[in-house]
Amino acid sequence: MTPSHSLQRLSAQPITRENFQPYGQFITPSTDSKPYGNDDAQLDLSNGTPRFYIMRLQQRGRTFHTITRHQRCTQCLGSLEGKDWLIAVAPPSESNRPDLEQMKAFRIPGNGFIKLARGTWHAGPYFDHEAVDFYNLELSDTNKIDYFTHNFREIEGLTFEIL
Repeated sequence: MTPSHSLQRLSAQPITRENFQPYGQFITPSTDSKPYGNDDAQLDLSNGTPRFYIMRLQQRGRTFHTITRHQRCTQCLGSLEGKDWLIAVAPPSESNRPDLEQMKAFRIPGNGFIKLARGTWHAGPYFDHEAVDFYNLELSDTNKIDYFTHNFREIEGLTFEIL
């Protein structure tokens, strides 16, 4: 980081359904016999072929200078093996810049997962474990044609660290 760049710290808060609502949904376990309802992930995968896969990530620290959004679909992320993890998010918007005033970081427990609303800006997952396997539900071409990234370091001279 050069002297012209500023480090901003984001405190990760424990995720709840209520505090994550501007960004998507936090989904927790329910009984098998529970009928479909608003507590279930409200998916939009209608613009292509869904892709459900496991991605292995190595420990990458807690700093970031880019944030990404997908406009064509919702995305679900959850860790395997009950490992907790972190993500930074900003709400969907028509702007090509995320709203820094509404950007937050969350700690997600290993017994839940998130569904990002269409267009939600996100940086992560981040974690303190050596490696974590994540299940990921998005479209088969999300990372090719629906991947818009904002670079805070280049545009605003900012880097973020999740605490």
